[in-house]
Amino acid sequence: MELWLREIESDDLHIGIRVSRVLHRERSRYQDIAIVDTPGLGRMLVLDGIVQTTVKDEFAYHEMIVHVPLMSHPSPRRVLVIGGGDGGTVRELVKHVSVERVDLVEIDERVVALCREYLPELSASFDDPRVNIIIGDGIEHVSNVRGEYDVVIVDSSDPVGPAVGLFREEFYRSVYRALDDDGLMVAQTESPFGTPQLVRDVAAAVGRAFPPHAYLYLANVPVYSLGDWSFTIGSKGPDPRTPRLPEGASLPFATRYYTLEVHRAAFALPRYVQELLDLA
Repeated sequence: MELWLREIESDDLHIGIRVSRVLHRERSRYQDIAIVDTPGLGRMLVLDGIVQTTVKDEFAYHEMIVHVPLMSHPSPRRVLVIGGGDGGTVRELVKHVSVERVDLVEIDERVVALCREYLPELSASFDDPRVNIIIGDGIEHVSNVRGEYDVVIVDSSDPVGPAVGLFREEFYRSVYRALDDDGLMVAQTESPFGTPQLVRDVAAAVGRAFPPHAYLYLANVPVYSLGDWSFTIGSKGPDPRTPRLPEGASLPFATRYYTLEVHRAAFALPRYVQELLDLA
């Protein structure tokens, strides 16, 4: 008998992934959590039936949500991550020697605990002395700080359940206030092909919260298989389309997806995305 994970994208589209073994499954206070092994994508974290990350392709997502904002900021020292309980974003952050403090605010402590146990490739940097794990509500945390962070990364799950509020303009305005004068924020903002109205609404909301620098950029994350995956970035100071290192420079850390050339190219949007954003 074969076991398949069926991820429901819409009433008309389901994606199937063959599962070799279910390592753990439970219902936490907030969501259904599963850790599974798959022949094609390796170990996988699934929340409420939606694939969050796999060990085979997670590098594309985590490198692009981290290195684009951090390579745009002149000296990123204090970083807030909202969500990101798998640890991949933190792992990429601590590659930056300028980073002195990372606050990770994750609402579901079981996600952190299970990823520590089952996904060490992602979660090992939780033990870095610069990392402070806070189990709590990211929206509430952001609303209580002013000028505290150089970079805020919203590494959320899809806009259902506890993550809904992370896609609203009120939240982005709170993030603006939580940043210092040169601060940047970035959020994962779903698929422009699969959820075009959401992408459009979020880009507009970030644009209103972060004048004049708010942009959408793209990466290809194979497991998110409805085409391009979007990130929306807002900056109070530097233009995030231009990394601080000059063209031709070498990165001071190892990557598998991110390069300075990819950084610049990620902001060159396909025509259908330009039209979605009324940029064409």
